[in-house]
Amino acid sequence: MNNKGQALMEFIIVIPIIIMVLFALIDFGFIFYNKNKLESKLNDVTLMIKNDDDSKINKYLNDVSNINKIKYKVINESDYKTIELYTYQNIITPGLNIVLKSPYKISVTRVIYE
Repeated sequence: MNNKGQALMEFIIVIPIIIMVLFALIDFGFIFYNKNKLESKLNDVTLMIKNDDDSKINKYLNDVSNINKIKYKVINESDYKTIELYTYQNIITPGLNIVLKSPYKISVTRVIYE
């Protein structure tokens, strides 16, 4: 008996699920990569803020971010400053872009004592 038709039908049913999982893995990989990149840049921005180089921060962030624009905000709370760097990532996986609200905001924060 020939089962080639059955194997083809199983493949046709399973391949869209495999492709969706692959795209989801790529999306999550980009999110984690960009979050790691923001953590690295947050170290530099924290040192700039401690050294009172606020004017250089926007120039630095524009120079280091080629594709995604990195923005920052500083919240002063008496003796503490909260620094947040954030950017947005477009989600390409159908369905996941609805769940994660594309474009997805990636942010990192740090609280420093002045």
